[in-house]
Amino acid sequence: MLISKLDLVAGARAARGLAIVIDVFRAFTLAPHAYARGVSRIVPVDDLARAREIKALNPDWLLVGERHSRRLPGFDFGNSPTEIEVGDIAGRTLIQTTHAGTQGLCAAIGADEVITGSLVNAAAIVRYVQRRNPDEVSLVCMGHQAREPSPEDDLCAELLAARLEGRPYDTSDVRERLRSAPGAAKFFDPDAHWAPERDFDLCTEVDRFDFVLKLMDGSTKLPWLARLAA
Repeated sequence: MLISKLDLVAGARAARGLAIVIDVFRAFTLAPHAYARGVSRIVPVDDLARAREIKALNPDWLLVGERHSRRLPGFDFGNSPTEIEVGDIAGRTLIQTTHAGTQGLCAAIGADEVITGSLVNAAAIVRYVQRRNPDEVSLVCMGHQAREPSPEDDLCAELLAARLEGRPYDTSDVRERLRSAPGAAKFFDPDAHWAPERDFDLCTEVDRFDFVLKLMDGSTKLPWLARLAA
């Protein structure tokens, strides 16, 4: 199994084999939390105008996401797993558009298979990849606003690579290591109401969920994330 680490949207476009698109803060922490709370499906969208268009065609669906970390006008939820924890979302379809994570999902068109990556389901991702046993795995770190690498996504990629290669990786100090990451600053800023401190705790909770989210082709030509057992 060849494991490659790639970065940002260009990396997503270059991904081959089984691609794991990583966004720890916060898109692909939110998505597993949403499925754990019973959403029907999540439709990832890269373009904001397209997301609003899909909403107009499906008024019962919920808009979820951000630009520059902030909830967008008219959206039902921001990119906050804390909001999703208490939101009325069971049985609903979410349209998710974010600055980084969903950009990567939509750009990874050269991969044979695409799943989301984050710390909260890292062990499940490893089990899934080992079961699939692909020739090539592409770890795509979407970074800060898909513009520059981020410590949290790099750490997640390191963790996944180590476990896939059978090497030990200490996760006991993950929160301490990521507390000083540039992307974590918003969680500890009292004025950043769109990024509650609990988001940091939820995003750094390693191995909470035992499933993966795979990008699927939808019958209505809309891609969607399917929850699959690891």
